Amino acid sequence: MKISVNKLFSAVASVMLLTGGLSASAQTRHTFSLGDADFLLDGKPMQMISGEMHCARVPREYWRDRMKMAKAMGLNTIGTYVFWNAHEAVKGQFDFTGNNDIAAFVKMAQEEGLWVVLRPSPYACAEWEFGGYPWWLLKDSTLKVRSTDPKFLAAYTNYINHLAKQLVPLQVTHGGNILMVQIENEYGSYSDDKNYLDINRKIFRDAGFDGVLFTCDGADQMPKGYLPGYLPTVNGLEDPVKVKELINKYHGGKGPYYVAEWYPGWFDNWGGRHAAVPADQAAQTLDKILSAGISINMYMFHGGTTRGFMNGANMNAKDPYAPQVSSYDYDAPLDEAGNATEKYYKFREIIIKHLPTGQKLPNVPAKKPTMAISNIKLSASADVFNNLPKPTVSVKPLSFEDLDQAYGFVLYRTQVKSNGLLKLKDLRDYAIVYVNGKQITTLDRRLKQDSVLLTDVPANATLDILVENNGRINYGPYLADNRHGITQSVTLNNSELLNWKMYRLPFNSLARNTYQAKPFTNAHPGLYKGSFTLNKVADTYLDMRQFGKGFVFLNGHNLGKYWQIGPQQTLYVPAGWLKKGQNEVVVFDELKTGHRNLQALDHSILDQKM
Repeated sequence: MKISVNKLFSAVASVMLLTGGLSASAQTRHTFSLGDADFLLDGKPMQMISGEMHCARVPREYWRDRMKMAKAMGLNTIGTYVFWNAHEAVKGQFDFTGNNDIAAFVKMAQEEGLWVVLRPSPYACAEWEFGGYPWWLLKDSTLKVRSTDPKFLAAYTNYINHLAKQLVPLQVTHGGNILMVQIENEYGSYSDDKNYLDINRKIFRDAGFDGVLFTCDGADQMPKGYLPGYLPTVNGLEDPVKVKELINKYHGGKGPYYVAEWYPGWFDNWGGRHAAVPADQAAQTLDKILSAGISINMYMFHGGTTRGFMNGANMNAKDPYAPQVSSYDYDAPLDEAGNATEKYYKFREIIIKHLPTGQKLPNVPAKKPTMAISNIKLSASADVFNNLPKPTVSVKPLSFEDLDQAYGFVLYRTQVKSNGLLKLKDLRDYAIVYVNGKQITTLDRRLKQDSVLLTDVPANATLDILVENNGRINYGPYLADNRHGITQSVTLNNSELLNWKMYRLPFNSLARNTYQAKPFTNAHPGLYKGSFTLNKVADTYLDMRQFGKGFVFLNGHNLGKYWQIGPQQTLYVPAGWLKKGQNEVVVFDELKTGHRNLQALDHSILDQKM
């Protein structure tokens, strides 16, 4: 019997679809819908085995590598947040280029045979600065995020409309690979306004997101966070019976069943321990969930790194302010550098058990080479106090937002005439206090420190307070209270200090600083610059154990923050950010001085408290 080429292609495509993988032809139109118990891809049951990965946390040149690692572990889907503040860092100016090219990320996943579950809710959490909201929303102190405030909704709608131009054409309903779109994220942890949730739905629908919409919440929060009529999914629940019971309860007695965030690892806070979930334990849980026919998104499959000043922080009524580290290793199946871990291989073994008969996984790509770099000379330094910009003058201290500054540092300066108790009301988040250039103390919001007793203060002394944004809160009830810097007042013996000069130090660029070969000796924040030459490149890890607290720029890339308290003691440098030939590094340290050397290791140190 003769078979036409078209019929033969259709038969091959159908076999591929039964595996839950993406058809070999990017042009093939598919359908995706909700069955009573399963997701239905082209009318056939599909179990999503998904892993979370964020394009903003992985260098663009490594997106495809990480996706190939996902396929080799057995994933058929990538889950991904979209961070509003990455795409609209300045109000009205949208960036969908480079590492922010979310459309290219989604298309690349399609090329690699992966579906996508898109999570573009303007609130993401994700241990990301302000949960993904742009800082400039806080410039209006009356605006309330995550509410029906018309000013918030106008900004939110404008952003989604711009995002839609990038992503609507990539939905499965338009021939793309985006299966579902999340309209809010763990809203039940914050409030229970169903009208607000429905406004979210309408914003997405009006923008052109015409496929399956869903919400996700923790098990106890789902009653407040789900939107009737739309798929509720659960985070963190590992008992298959309870997963099905819960979703049945809030979805008309039916599924499909999806654990939108299953945690095979966890994030780290400064001053804490590195998270660790035993690989065997996590693999057993994965087997149990897949055996029950439940779809799953592991958060994270690959965390990567939170670069620059984009780390968030947690805080609630019981627990103090806790900023997160720059490494987003997460004890995930792929480590921070994209290498397979023990957990990866154990998960792969489990997933192989659940593959359709005859389907095989690709071989696991080889581990990436690493290198150490010894004795990087820091040959020039700059005293930040000698490189201050023109100040803003105000009777009372201004917040970062009132100074039109997003992240980084602000130096607050005034005069004092006497000894006494210096108190900063609502310090956000970390301050170093100086009198006549001499460091007196540090004040740390984590430790609820906001005051110091000043003694031996000479007449008309200069008081300097260097304040750092350690990361705006990304989760919990204080999300809407996120203005930074000195947000209220400074008092000395209960008398308010006035007449401030404020020096903005956002460190978007380091170009304006003047360096000298002779190291400065004052205990001031400083920049330390050096260069080194390489005849080959490979992944490496800057060893920051001899430094105090700050950040590092390498070849123009802000690698993220370090802090001597740990647990993270290294900064991951991807090979693609190094050059054969000369490389430049600049270290900012606000606590220690006199640095002359830096080294890089061939391994990370993520669990060492000093």
